[in-house]
Amino acid sequence: MLLLGGIGYVGFVLWPRQLSEVPPDTPSVPVTIAGVVFNVPPAAIRQQVQRRSGAQDRIDLVFLWPSLEPPQPGRQPHTPADEPQPQSLDRLFVTIAGSEGTLPPAERMKTIYPRYTTGELRPEQDGLMVRQFGDGTPYKGEDLVFDPTAPERFVARCSRAGTTPGICLTERRIGAADVVLRFPRDWLTEWREVAAKLDYLIATLRPPQQ
Repeated sequence: MLLLGGIGYVGFVLWPRQLSEVPPDTPSVPVTIAGVVFNVPPAAIRQQVQRRSGAQDRIDLVFLWPSLEPPQPGRQPHTPADEPQPQSLDRLFVTIAGSEGTLPPAERMKTIYPRYTTGELRPEQDGLMVRQFGDGTPYKGEDLVFDPTAPERFVARCSRAGTTPGICLTERRIGAADVVLRFPRDWLTEWREVAAKLDYLIATLRPPQQ
């Protein structure tokens, strides 16, 4: 009985804890997506089921803008289920998941998106250009927004503003993992700063040794 008790105690001490047991101000912990290790701050994880270290299929994060700090626990406004969700224009949403063999973002820009765009190029914000996706395509209701001098540096698919503000989606490929970042289209007025901050955030999510 003493031996079994000792083994049980050692197992309890050494067993990996769920992130939900870790205080929100705990430093970042390692999460592996598609074989790629990311350092994730626990307070940024949106789904409680994902609040654990180790390998996962995907992880959903949120950061305050422009500080890029995780939201403070308990500070998010509560909205009843039967009321419209508030528009969070000061949040950057990030999803990290396996690429599952899809083309890298740069290749999609060259070979996939041109098949579905229509109309002429139009100026967007501060040197950006925009081309509309056609109706009846997988990207109906969206625009392709990019830096014409360096499309590989900044390209995004953005929904058009209507009853709700437009949202932009841009992606980065790291190994076999895709990092998808979503932000309000209004931020394109300062897209150069946005692009720099997105690169900085992704760099902070990667372990220094890799």
